[in-house]
Amino acid sequence: MTTEKTILDEWSVKDLEDGSSLTVTVLSCPELGNQSLPGIQVLCMGTIVNFEPGIVERWAYQATKAGVEEYLIEDKSWLVHEDQFVKNYLLVGSPLKAKVSVKTRSSKVISREYDLPFDV
Repeated sequence: MTTEKTILDEWSVKDLEDGSSLTVTVLSCPELGNQSLPGIQVLCMGTIVNFEPGIVERWAYQATKAGVEEYLIEDKSWLVHEDQFVKNYLLVGSPLKAKVSVKTRSSKVISREYDLPFDV
């Protein structure tokens, strides 16, 4: 079994206000978390979000408790400004999905979703 991460997706959203851009990298990981099970990592702005069975089970529980199917992972998102952000979500359902939404000052909201390689 390989323990090498592979890039599933990499994309950027440009901000025409200052020429900067926010880049998102999504990695498929054969071993994540305490149980070394397959999962995905989302990297953006120096933040890494691990979507592995242990934490996803807790997020799914919190989503159910809150009565939402799209659970915003607030502590792993960049929410400083209303007109620019990076939001990471868990989408409960079958299959479970990770969702990333990015907005710069000059862009509309760009979102992408990724199926998780497990169920909880």
